[in-house]
Amino acid sequence: MQTVLQIGELLTLFLAAVFIAIGLEPLVGLLTRHRVRRGWAVFVVLLGFVMCLAGFVALIAQPVTNEVDALIRAIPNWLAQLHDRHTFLGHLEDRYHLVSRVHGALSSGGTGLLGGLLGAGKMVLSLVTSAVIVVVVTIYLMAALPVIKQFGFRFVPASRRARVETVTDEILARTGRFMLANLATSGIAGLATFAWCAAVRVPYPAALGFFVALMDLIPVVGSTIAGVAVSLVALSVSLPIAGATAGFYVGFRLAEDYLIMPRAMRYAVDVHPVVTVVGVLAGGALLGIIGALVAVPAAVSIGILLDEYVFPRTDTS
Repeated sequence: MQTVLQIGELLTLFLAAVFIAIGLEPLVGLLTRHRVRRGWAVFVVLLGFVMCLAGFVALIAQPVTNEVDALIRAIPNWLAQLHDRHTFLGHLEDRYHLVSRVHGALSSGGTGLLGGLLGAGKMVLSLVTSAVIVVVVTIYLMAALPVIKQFGFRFVPASRRARVETVTDEILARTGRFMLANLATSGIAGLATFAWCAAVRVPYPAALGFFVALMDLIPVVGSTIAGVAVSLVALSVSLPIAGATAGFYVGFRLAEDYLIMPRAMRYAVDVHPVVTVVGVLAGGALLGIIGALVAVPAAVSIGILLDEYVFPRTDTS
């Protein structure tokens, strides 16, 4: 048990890779049914996601570059205002002595600053390593999923193997539909963000829409983080626009959690909306983001197993 707890993070990454591979299986299966070799089908699906990621980078590269350039150009002006008592920054400098405080913090807290930078570097390295592990394992599972399934079925007695194969394929199919439904709801969130930002003239609506769609894939907290980020960007327009944007995201989050997502899940995986909401909350509390992602497929799997093996016996007893 202690060993399992020590490799818990690695097992979580493996679970994420399994979930992604199963979720993408319907797309790979669609290509293989059109006589595309499985290796090429996996390559095409991954290429599509890489192109989507490259499109997101292309959307945000120019806005980020422009903002960084504007920030660099504004720094000399801010420094000049610090020494001008007739400006707002000058008043702050006279009252709080900001420059001397910054110098003191840098001179006395050099070690702490270095430790913070090293900690941030370790965190970035850990994230990159985790991402590489998930990508590599996902590619392997996508390519070898039929072989892995057949190997697992050999542990089942031949007399019951056909039924187990049918149940397993149904679980995998519903999990794949869940992934596609999650992508659809995320696309709705991205389109709604684009439409709102374009209507109220918030800058970079396309980039923000893509960002929201990407973050909305993370259950429970993803859409909240995206809403806060877009509201902060809207603050560059005006305070009323930022408040209206925050209100829009509160309303959209309620609609997504209690109308869009449960109905999409019920259509895709035939799970009651209450089970969807409770499952996501419970999974998120137990295993964080990964738990929230696999909660609904786990509920679907349990329901199928109950229908196949438990309820027929209880109904006839």
